[in-house]
Amino acid sequence: MERRAIVIVGSGPAGTATALALHRLDPELANDVLLLDKAQHPRPKVCAGGVIPAGRQWMEEHGVAFDMPHVTVHRARARTARATIDYGEPNFCYVVRRNELDASLAAACRQRGFELRENEAVRSLRRENGGVVIETERGSIFTPLVIGADGSGSVVRRQLVDAPGAAQEHIARAAMCDVPIAASRWDGFAARRYDFDFSDVGDGLRGYRWSFPCLIDGAPHANVGVYSLSPGGTRIKEALAAELAVHGDVKARHVAFPIRWYRRGKTRVGAANALLAGDAAGADPLMGEGISLALEYGSMAAQAAATVVRSGDYSAAAYQRAVDESWLGIKLGRLHATARWFYGPYWRLCFALPERSVRLRTLGLRWYNGIDDWDRRSVFDAVRALMRPDFAAPRLDSRLS
Repeated sequence: MERRAIVIVGSGPAGTATALALHRLDPELANDVLLLDKAQHPRPKVCAGGVIPAGRQWMEEHGVAFDMPHVTVHRARARTARATIDYGEPNFCYVVRRNELDASLAAACRQRGFELRENEAVRSLRRENGGVVIETERGSIFTPLVIGADGSGSVVRRQLVDAPGAAQEHIARAAMCDVPIAASRWDGFAARRYDFDFSDVGDGLRGYRWSFPCLIDGAPHANVGVYSLSPGGTRIKEALAAELAVHGDVKARHVAFPIRWYRRGKTRVGAANALLAGDAAGADPLMGEGISLALEYGSMAAQAAATVVRSGDYSAAAYQRAVDESWLGIKLGRLHATARWFYGPYWRLCFALPERSVRLRTLGLRWYNGIDDWDRRSVFDAVRALMRPDFAAPRLDSRLS
């Protein structure tokens, strides 16, 4: 039976980020790490592909060139039941295709000497002799530590972390499709703008519609979709049809997918001999964003992996505490609270505040995107900033309807 110090299941952003961060921490240990993926890069991945500035910064800090095709977004438009608000900030977001982003991260891992086995799906995992036996399509692997970076439907989570009979809680859902700009009347691609439409919240959609500019094989497209904190399919299809109508008389085949989100103090991110990272641990419940969070999860999982291998304590209790108490866990906890307010019975009040306050929405967007490390600052810092008369981005346009 093959033996490895660490096996990472999944080579998307969370899995590759864990490997890259581990290489920085302990190159010698990284030599005994194996990455497994059930597919082969570049492989299709259902995702809107928005990378916020904090995500790009992480890649640059870890020596990964952000050289895959992308659209740099400088403007954002938000629609609510009462307002249309435009916001502008340079390099506000970067929209990629996940097959190209993931392939770039996988290539960076190979460049650092990691072994990445593709087309090798994990069939089962079981604890045995103080570690985990991983059965794949090609054979058996023993490891004292497995890191599950295998997405919302994580087999690692289901077989090693979830309590027996655990209900599938905290599951949101998204649906999306791609529309060629040549067939669309939407002006967002030319404006380098992405659109978020929250106007259906009052009609029961606990989420939003979106249109993102993107490139597919070099051709301009719009990525069109719907995110809902509630997984009901009929409401999502209706909202997707409404967003497609923005683009004109177009037809596109959509795909739907679950998004497991993190709830601080409730979501288990590890168990004996197993850690979770990225969507396997839990994404952002407010917007469903996962790429930049996956990279940050990777840094935390790498630190925990290096520590447990050195100490021999594979209980994962320290990792659970570290995530819950970290700035990442705190941010995700705040996002959960925000989602409950904005998508709950008090949505009118919640949207009214940023609709009317340039400072408040500027701070909110900079906090969400990790600009100037706002997502790591305290509530007191936020209050002090809001009291400063000069704290506001240029107001491009705001129209109350």
